[in-house]
Amino acid sequence: MQEKHLEIMMNGKGFIAALDQSGGSTPKALAIYGVTEEQYDNEEEMFLLVHEMRTRIITSPAFNSEHILGAILFEQTMDRKIEGKYTGDYLAEVKGIVPFLKVDKGLADEANGVQLMKPIDNLNDTLQRANERNIFGTKMRSVIKKANPEGIKEVVEQQFEIGKQILAAGLVPIIEPEVDIFSADKAQAEEILKEEILKQLNELADDQRVMLKLSIPTVANLYNELVDHPRVIRVVALSGGYPLVEANEKLKENKGIIASFSRALSQDLNVNQTDKVFNEKLNEAVEAIYDASVNKK
Repeated sequence: MQEKHLEIMMNGKGFIAALDQSGGSTPKALAIYGVTEEQYDNEEEMFLLVHEMRTRIITSPAFNSEHILGAILFEQTMDRKIEGKYTGDYLAEVKGIVPFLKVDKGLADEANGVQLMKPIDNLNDTLQRANERNIFGTKMRSVIKKANPEGIKEVVEQQFEIGKQILAAGLVPIIEPEVDIFSADKAQAEEILKEEILKQLNELADDQRVMLKLSIPTVANLYNELVDHPRVIRVVALSGGYPLVEANEKLKENKGIIASFSRALSQDLNVNQTDKVFNEKLNEAVEAIYDASVNKK
């Protein structure tokens, strides 16, 4: 199965759906979906509602392997079931979509213009469970807010250090050092980031390959060297807060990079929509993101 999934991620046409909102971002994701905080009393009820939302997305006819290569899951989503199967198995066996798992535990406070990841407690246990749940790879996010060389170096080193631990467990890490789209020196930060990533990639062994999830660069095709690097399976882009139309237009300018959108994928979905309207709205987003991922300017 891993070899089959690797082939899909290397050569498949489509994009990766990010369905991995966790504790801090879940209330906001639910609110956008039309579920307010008054509709649940505790965290357990909140996560049940968000699983219902994700289940509705994943089981929709619009959520299909013709357009979607992979899906990134939150840990609780991995451990819950859809139609009697663990979510990762449902994705792989029923939908033909490669499952990934978000493994980071959120962001530390800003220092040196960046937010490193908080310590990831029990990572080995999580990776073992991910293997048991037939997960292909993982994702972990840091944030860069300023073009601070020292801070950016710290972010990339932390990402690759943990990435090697993930590789050792037999999973493929998605390295995600996000550059804040509202950063005053975003373009400069991206230049520094690219060089730091290249240093780390060049130090990987021949059998160590990763994926990269990056903000859509200010300068189109800035990341061509990363796209073509022999240690990179795929470069994917986050929407980063851009509305769907703008994110898609920017993505089209970058050859070899596909989408891995979260909010931009689900921004027009609502809990009160009929299944017909819900599926139509999701299909519109899926087709637009697919088009931006495979058809470049």
